[in-house]
Amino acid sequence: MANPGDLVKVVTSDKEFSGTLMPTKSDTTLFLKLENGYNLGIDKKKVKEVKTIKTTAPVRKESHSVKPRKGLKNIVILYTGGTIASKVDYTTGGVVAQSGADELLQFVPELKDIANVTTDRVCNVMSEDMSFAEYAQIIQGIQKHLDKDGIIIGHGTDTLTYTAAALAFALENLHLPILVIGSQRSSDRASSDAAMHLICASQFIAKTDFKGVAICMHHSSNDDVCAILPATKSRKMHTSRRDAFKAINSEPLALVDEKGTVKWISAHAAPEGKLWVREKFSPKAALLKMTPNFDTEMLEFATKRYDGIIVEATGLGNMPTNTPGNQDKYLMLEQYIKKGGIVGIASQCLNGRVHGTSYTNLRRLLNIGCVFCEDMLPETAYIKLAWLLGNFKKEDAQSLLAKNLRGEITDRSPYQEELME
Repeated sequence: MANPGDLVKVVTSDKEFSGTLMPTKSDTTLFLKLENGYNLGIDKKKVKEVKTIKTTAPVRKESHSVKPRKGLKNIVILYTGGTIASKVDYTTGGVVAQSGADELLQFVPELKDIANVTTDRVCNVMSEDMSFAEYAQIIQGIQKHLDKDGIIIGHGTDTLTYTAAALAFALENLHLPILVIGSQRSSDRASSDAAMHLICASQFIAKTDFKGVAICMHHSSNDDVCAILPATKSRKMHTSRRDAFKAINSEPLALVDEKGTVKWISAHAAPEGKLWVREKFSPKAALLKMTPNFDTEMLEFATKRYDGIIVEATGLGNMPTNTPGNQDKYLMLEQYIKKGGIVGIASQCLNGRVHGTSYTNLRRLLNIGCVFCEDMLPETAYIKLAWLLGNFKKEDAQSLLAKNLRGEITDRSPYQEELME
């Protein structure tokens, strides 16, 4: 009988396939990892025979202590889940997470010459399942390692920018660098970008005196440099490209390559003063996207359920509140704000900024107390509002929403010939 990890030949009613038998809990499908690296699922009903070509003996994992080297900075890599620090287990054909510094250095041996690396797992969730509870765990993990020279956080890419923004708001006056990195390609693919992000993030920490939270991801589709992106002004702009992450209404802070060459692009002021940790995020914040035929009941639910709402509005900040059929939405917002609710307005255009005085429709929203969030990204505005509601009084939260606290708002929007590269 074949076991996971064995090299087998599967004879079906149609064809024959050879590959490594992979573990599965499926009762209906058999999985093989083919020689080309791809996985193949085979309907068990079509399988006539499974022949074992070569039996793979269990591999005993050996652990080797990693001795720190003098003269190198000390970096801790915090795992939160995702594929950033995973590797292929060729015994089973599956992808497994790194569990310690020794395994990580086997995966990315270049790190040992850049810094003294240790690891710590703070949580283990896919990024789409991230919640404010995980933010608290990450912040607790960071506080354990404030004696290090730098921290790298491995994170799934889907909500990476939300987490980066949350950390930027929660940790004021950081005296060390925190770089959030991810991987667009899983590590069982030759085109994986995980190792490059780890190396470039480590080099940036080792070669600069940067302090604060930033993102380190591919700058272009080429494997030449990574961009150090501002934590509160970046967004994932593609589902699968390696250069999916872009600075919006801003520029990268710097570029860095695997050899440690750093090119600064934007000025960076080092934080001053005492570190303040305000780690609470209120669940009473919501993000609403405006669409044609937007349902009044959705707005009604939000005004009853939440203490603050970020509206992802159209254009310069428009909402469907002008025609007789939409007057109920306008009156609902007016009453909500009078009772202490906060309404922040950002644009779904992303590039550019909202403006409360450009049109009569916008002035009407401004007059009832809507807060126009300048060029803040809707996602950043949502995270900021949740953070403000969790740590400040409502009146203070409202006044701080449109004030620049962590670089989330720029003073002006310079003309850019190319908005997207």
